[in-house]
Amino acid sequence: MRDLFRNADFARLFAGRLVTNAGDSLYAVAAMWLVYSLSGSTFYTGLAGFLTMGPQALQVFVGPLVDRWPVRSVLVSTQALQGVLVLVIPLAAWLGVLSVPLVLVVMPAVALLNQFVYPAQTAVLPRLVEREQLTAANSALSFAYQGTDMVFNGLAGLLVAAIGATALYLVDSVTFAAAVALFVGLHIPPAENPDDDAGADAADPDGGQSGYVTDLRAGFSFVRGTVLVWMFGTGIVANALLGATIAVLPAFAAARGGPGTYGLLMAGVSAGILVGALSAPRFDGVPFGRLSIGAFAAGAVAWFAALAAPSTTATVVVFSLAFVPIGVTNVVAAAMMQRLVPESLLGRVTALIGSASTAIMPLGSLLGGAAGDAFGAPAVMVAGGLGMLWIVVYVAAIPALRTLPPAVEAETLGPAGSTPDAGAEEPTGPADADANGETAGAD
Repeated sequence: MRDLFRNADFARLFAGRLVTNAGDSLYAVAAMWLVYSLSGSTFYTGLAGFLTMGPQALQVFVGPLVDRWPVRSVLVSTQALQGVLVLVIPLAAWLGVLSVPLVLVVMPAVALLNQFVYPAQTAVLPRLVEREQLTAANSALSFAYQGTDMVFNGLAGLLVAAIGATALYLVDSVTFAAAVALFVGLHIPPAENPDDDAGADAADPDGGQSGYVTDLRAGFSFVRGTVLVWMFGTGIVANALLGATIAVLPAFAAARGGPGTYGLLMAGVSAGILVGALSAPRFDGVPFGRLSIGAFAAGAVAWFAALAAPSTTATVVVFSLAFVPIGVTNVVAAAMMQRLVPESLLGRVTALIGSASTAIMPLGSLLGGAAGDAFGAPAVMVAGGLGMLWIVVYVAAIPALRTLPPAVEAETLGPAGSTPDAGAEEPTGPADADANGETAGAD
């Protein structure tokens, strides 16, 4: 991994992600706790989760723009706009007009801008590092994400108790400014397979609506012909139940100690994902299907053990262990996808998968918040653990997933990543030539 940080542009991307995620961690805890403290209702925290996670479903429409626009400009402009938006909350508090509706307006606006960031970072990574470094690079970026969450989520809970939630919005605005300064200096090589984009531009020389639609269809066409389409099922039920968990977590924490406990639980989640992410390179050669089944079975056991733990400390520690499988599989799956998908399509495919796998999560948050008011937060937390069991059952039941090879062998999946058992329709038609270059369905 040392060789990665000798690459100045990767080091700058890593540092930018580290800084902005530190601020985001403070913001995320402050925003959810602010809504709960102003309203006292899990319905409103569920609504906040719905509005915050809802823009994730729109990420699929962002993908063609990420592939079409200069990536550095995308990173810089989204960070700058988010930095301005988060200042609205402390300004409203200073003017004495802070309210739940205002917080609920700002949260989805910030989240919408964030939908550009992660597809852009994923798409640019293969341009900055060698293919054999992709798993390590994804692991490092996951460390930047989860490592800062682990530290700053816990710190945020303590700071909310000490100085109030609105003060943390000011800190977040400073971190966005620092990220802008780092991303401005990135030097990003052009994507490989430039003919893919040329084909889209030929359809619409001005890069207008028809060109955008062509690009969008190309992402759908590629995924339709790969085993990636089967992966959507792992996230639908699981993410709905995890969304419900996020909605009631402030109330669950309040019953066990207050904002400090909430921060510790959020830090525990990040710590578990971080440990998994840092461990991911060790699993690069393990068949992905078997890895998913075993990891999430262990995660489900840890989840339910955490709910039965006799103390807050035990709950936080064991709850963090439940998220280790997510860290491992997220990094390995990202490396598999980056080996499988042509660079010129990576933004679109990443956005499509992100949207499809998380589109149900906002609805889960909304329903979870309502269920928390009706049945109590602990009952909804139990339902969240069932999401991990769903992944185990689903992957075991689908041969195309159960028999997935290791990430390092992603190219062996065949044309466009198809598998004999997938049963997915092979891509056909003009859009597929745009999607895959010289040969339809081929990388």
